[in-house]
Amino acid sequence: MTRQRPEPVQVVKQRRDAALAALVDGVPYMRFLGITFERHGDELTGLLAYSDKLIGNPMLPALHGGVTAAFLEFTAIVELSWSYLWEDIESGKLDPATIQPGVQPRLPKTIDFTVDYLRSGLPRDAYARARVTRSGRRYASVQVEAWQDNRARPIAQAAAHFLMPQSPRA
Repeated sequence: MTRQRPEPVQVVKQRRDAALAALVDGVPYMRFLGITFERHGDELTGLLAYSDKLIGNPMLPALHGGVTAAFLEFTAIVELSWSYLWEDIESGKLDPATIQPGVQPRLPKTIDFTVDYLRSGLPRDAYARARVTRSGRRYASVQVEAWQDNRARPIAQAAAHFLMPQSPRA
């Protein structure tokens, strides 16, 4: 039995980054809001880059609550998608070059989403991280929180439940 040589680290990193970029670029509203993701290993951090169009109350000014909720929901969806696509990305079965709008892997569908607004979002960049608390074949639960200058002082947090897409392997 011959051993297969491991892929060079750069090839693996490029495949991971390309898969993440394709996943995010496939959602037009995420692009409109300016949401991007930073990847460190298998850990993802969502970034909502500040823009004047994100302000809901110009008198304070404060980020619009709907933008904050969308940011939390997208972070949860991308984290959940990343976790269930990880094996296919790592094995090379999922080729990032084939991920395009319309040919993108199916994303989980939101069943319910509950947001707790903890403080006003200031006119600056926001960050978010999600944690999958349960993931089965049909259903998943995710917790997510967003912060700005200090992770210990979140501006919002959410709990979400998702219907998982049916795997083509099933």
